[in-house]
Formats: sequence, structure tokens, C-alpha cells
Amino acid sequence: MERTSTNTLPPSQTNADVLQAFSDLNLILDAKGIILDDKPGHFVAPRFSQALRGLKIQDVLAPASIDAFEQALQSVQQTSAANGFECKLPIADREYWFDARLIPIADSQFLFVARDVTKCRETENRMSRQMQQLSVLRSIDLAIASGLDLNLLLAMLVDQVVELLQIDAVDVLLQNPRSNLLEFTAGKGFRSPSLQYTHLRLGEGCAGRVAVERRMLNIANLKENQMDFGRSPLFRVEDFVAYYGVPLIAKGRVLGVLEIFHRSLLEPDADWLNFLNMIAGQAAIAIDNAVLFRDLQRSNAELSLAYDATIEGLTRALDLRDKETEEHTRRVSDITVDLAVRLGTNDTDLVHVRRGAILHDIGKVAIPDRILFKPGPLTEEEWKIMRQHPGIAVDLLSSVSYLAPALTIPHWHHEKWDGSGYPDQLRGREIPFSARLFALVDVYDALTSHRSYRSAWSRAETLHYIESQSGRHFDPALVPEFVSYMRRH
Repeated sequence: MERTSTNTLPPSQTNADVLQAFSDLNLILDAKGIILDDKPGHFVAPRFSQALRGLKIQDVLAPASIDAFEQALQSVQQTSAANGFECKLPIADREYWFDARLIPIADSQFLFVARDVTKCRETENRMSRQMQQLSVLRSIDLAIASGLDLNLLLAMLVDQVVELLQIDAVDVLLQNPRSNLLEFTAGKGFRSPSLQYTHLRLGEGCAGRVAVERRMLNIANLKENQMDFGRSPLFRVEDFVAYYGVPLIAKGRVLGVLEIFHRSLLEPDADWLNFLNMIAGQAAIAIDNAVLFRDLQRSNAELSLAYDATIEGLTRALDLRDKETEEHTRRVSDITVDLAVRLGTNDTDLVHVRRGAILHDIGKVAIPDRILFKPGPLTEEEWKIMRQHPGIAVDLLSSVSYLAPALTIPHWHHEKWDGSGYPDQLRGREIPFSARLFALVDVYDALTSHRSYRSAWSRAETLHYIESQSGRHFDPALVPEFVSYMRRH
């Protein structure tokens, strides 16, 4: 025996009376979903192209909504209680959203009540899309603030444009300041590599026109108006239909062109076009910042190379003066840097360690030849003059601001752990780390090198001497590290 719902209507009330009570699209269905009666109510969209009565509702709904309907029907049949769900109906080449309810009535029939919520859903979708767009613009803002690498920035940009604008392909052509050509820099969605080799003069092709005219260019149908794209046989495999080109302008300069391609006709609304213009504007600012940051990094690198070349030129002058120590500077700087890396020195400090090691004896340029090249032991007066070379190095280089962090080695590499060194008799950890480390390398290389006044010591003799000076001349924590390193090399 069939159950009846407490919501059933009096048998005397006809289907027409039921349908008349509702304001939007309303249907009466049987247990299989066949439409027994229909009434559009206040729904003002164009009517269906075919009569509804006698059709199954499953054949009327959009395919994506059939499961939701069948679940609602099953629930109503089992519980005799109304059940709500959301569905889409394709009407006159357009899909409408409905908030529907399925209500049991007499004789195993069901009332399908659907209110048109298309405008509401379109508003929700538009707001969701705008939130996504704001998120993308925010990401570009963060890229502007962080000086994001240009390649990473462009990769992020093309990904977001394809996703949010729902188009097939996008590329970015940037103007090369040296050649003044528009060159392919980033892209996504292409079947062939044809556009990757793009080099356009300003005014040439669609992108060249966009750059010169500084305004958006739209070609609604490339199959009817191929313009310069038709010149490339490879481009034909892309099968593009719609094209948009937007200039990338920052600080009044055209940096390049953002190109959008789609393989079917595009009918963008105002929101779509506004977002395209907004993202092009923000992208241009981000690209300008990234290019400036990249150029600054390149300039800094070139400047750093120039600094290092100047430093090496200074030490070369000293090497030319003292042939016995010609290779000494290169050896001690290489070993010191290698040791510093192994002991965890960061990259920034390593630059200063290398420069300090190279310049460690630069103060000797002011030491008289009679003392610097004396074949025998120095007198006490001569030693007083020789011990002035760390101070001379500081006086010589202190006016060069970029060398300030590197002066610790030239200044204090003759200090000793027990405080008996010079020029300031620093003790223990008062001596900067780089100077303590370099002292080990400097003494080792000096003792194992031939001099006019003595023969070179063996490696074993030198390492034994250094171990004997742990806690006196050298930092006792660094001696084992140094000895272990030298025995492995």
C-alpha cells in the first residue's frame, strides 16, 4: 500500500489549481519523472522549443543536474517529505539556474517547483570571479614589492591569465632595449613553437601595431582576417580564431605586448575586458620593477667584478715588487675561502674574506726595499718599521667604503691568541674570526715556501709547529680543523 504525505492536497484541487499557486516554472511529474502538466508562472525566459508534456524531466534538465534530481526524487519517494535541490535548464541556447523543490502530491505524483535564480547565480559567479581577479592583482602587487625574478613573474602571469580569462593561449612579448624589437619572453597554451621565435619591429604585425598605437587591438575572427599571422605555416596548426593584443605600459613607456588567443569566437563582457586591461596595467608595473631589479643586480655584479679586478691589480703591484711571494697571495686566499666555507661562513662574509686575504700584505708597498728584501734577520728598529704594514693597509684602504668589512684580515692577521701579536695586542676572541683563520693559512704557506734567507719546511714539520702553537699563536678551536683540512689536501 502506498504511503501518502501529510502535505497532500485535497483530491478536488486540480493540477491547474496547483500550478496556478506558484510564480515560476512549475511542473507535475509522475513517479518516473514524466511531465504530466506544466506552467511557466512568472518565468519570462523564452519558452522551450518543444512541448513539455509527455517528456521525462531527465531529458529537459541539463546533464549535470540529472543526478541531483534523481536523488531528490528517491528521497521524496522514501520519506514523503519535500526535498530541495539546484538545477540548470537549457532554454533557447542559454542555461538558466533554478532553485527547485520536489513535493509529493496525490496519486504518486510530484510537484516540481522551480524559482529562477539565474541572476542571483550570475551575480555570485561574477563576485567569485572578481575575487579571483583581485587575488591575481594582489599577487602581482606582492611581486612588485618583492622584486620577483622576471621569469617567475611572467610564468605566474601567463598561468593566471589563461585560468581566469578562460582562454586557450597567451604570450608576452617584451621590447629589447638594444635591438628595439618585440621578442617572445613567455607563453602558454601553444601547440607549436612558432611564436617562440617572434622578433617584430615596432609597427610590424599585430603586436607591433599594438605597441606603436598604444591601445588594445581585437581581431574577432582570424580565419576571416589573418593579417600577419597567416605568413607563418606553423601558426596555422594553432587553429586560433580570436585575438586580443594589449600594450604593457609603465611610466609612459611601452615595455611590450600581452597577446591573447582563443580557438573559438570570444564574446567577452565588460568585466572580462576591464580585467584584461587591469592585469595588463599591473603586469607592466611588475615587469618594469623586475627589469630594473635585474639590471641593478647585473650592474652590482659588474661593479663587484670591477672591484675585485682593482683589488687584484693592487696586489699584483706588490707581487711584481716581491717575486718570492708572487703566488703566495693566490694560494692563501683560495685556502682561506675554502676553509671558511667548510666552517659555515655565509656567502656575504665570504666575499669580504676573499678580499681581505688578497689584500693582507698590501701595507708592505710602503715598507722600504732594504727592509722588505733583507736576506738576513731584521734588527729591532727594522722590525718596528715592518710591523707598521697593517696600519699602513688600514690608512691606504679605509677611505674605500666597500672594502671596510674586508680590512679585518689586513689589519689583524698578525695578532696572536695569547695577546703577544701586533699591531694592537688583541687576545683570544677579540681577534676577528677571519683574521684568526687567515693567520693559520698565512703562517703555513710562508713556512712551506722557499725564501732567500731559509729553505722551505716540510708539510709535516709545519703542521707539527702549528699544533705546538695552539693556544699561543693560534685559536685552539681552529687548529684541529686546519690541520685536518691540510692533511686531506
